[in-house]
Amino acid sequence: MRRSSWLTAMERVGNGLKTRLQPLKTRLLKDPYYRFQNAEELALAAQIGVVIDANQATVDDWLRLPGLSIHQARSLVSLQRSGLQFHCLEDIAAALSVPVSNIQRLAPVLRFCYYDADSICTIQPVNPNSASVEQLTRIPDVDLFLARAIVQNREQRGRFQSMADLQQRLALPASLMGSLMHYLVL
Repeated sequence: MRRSSWLTAMERVGNGLKTRLQPLKTRLLKDPYYRFQNAEELALAAQIGVVIDANQATVDDWLRLPGLSIHQARSLVSLQRSGLQFHCLEDIAAALSVPVSNIQRLAPVLRFCYYDADSICTIQPVNPNSASVEQLTRIPDVDLFLARAIVQNREQRGRFQSMADLQQRLALPASLMGSLMHYLVL
């Protein structure tokens, strides 16, 4: 009888934990910008398939992780855009100048995928404020006419301040801008 009551008590604890985590699980599935609060939430996120690729993470992705500041997130993205690839948690720690133990709790959701910069499958972002016509025509959906328009507009009116500025100044349709924003970086 004692064993049965012990098992029943353990089932109640397990069910209570499930009940407590269900709203969080639902929120994690619905909100791609949810900022994790602790290691328990990171473990749950990893369990349901949330993954942050350290070599393609945006500032918003990094800010989802507990304990990272906006400055640190921007620094990691800047290093990534300069061509640096993170191979492991130790690389992230070194980039942030913190001990690995300080960021060990982030491990469940971080992945370290590798990208060959010379591969035709790898997107090489282009800055429309400095790119030549030739560089711009390598972007899918950018023909010679659009590439020349970007360069001419930049030379006449100055640097593009944002993607929205680029879209407005060139009167680009939203569907085209939706495609281009993956290839452009300001």
